[in-house]
Amino acid sequence: MFFFILKTLFFILLISILVSAIRIVPQGSCYIVEFLGKYKETWQAGIHVLIPFLSRVARKVSLKEQVADFPPQSVITKDNVTMEIDTVVYYKVFDAALFTYGVEQPVLALENLTATTLRNIIGDLELDQTLTSRDKVNTEMKIIIDEATDAWGIRVNRVELKNIIPPREIRDAMEKQMK
Repeated sequence: MFFFILKTLFFILLISILVSAIRIVPQGSCYIVEFLGKYKETWQAGIHVLIPFLSRVARKVSLKEQVADFPPQSVITKDNVTMEIDTVVYYKVFDAALFTYGVEQPVLALENLTATTLRNIIGDLELDQTLTSRDKVNTEMKIIIDEATDAWGIRVNRVELKNIIPPREIRDAMEKQMK
């Protein structure tokens, strides 16, 4: 009787280990798998089997287009006007392994890269150019950021300047001029 209970418990334990080793990767996602702590492979959508106790899913990565809305950045134009500009970046992960291992915090790195690129581009423009050439700035930023993020497994699809907020006195002057 004791051996029957022991066999039953062993069988239940074995079945539970096997069931926990089966993983289903949903559409639009991929899993990064490590074997003994080292990158082994990237699983695409479908059913997969994990080696119990030796392998693990290190990261689940979404392959869908994602939106990163960054807070306003203080930037200085060529004619020394300080303004606040906030950006929105539309990006997609094209290589999950590079996204996982290329940089420590990819979204934070993307935010910092966007801020510095924005400061560099706006620093070469005067206030009037900044307010009128939004499309040019968007395109230039997309090209620069997309090139830099290739090493991180990120493809930048679009960059948009959401709001350009000049200083209060310039806004007041613009409103007076419109009246």
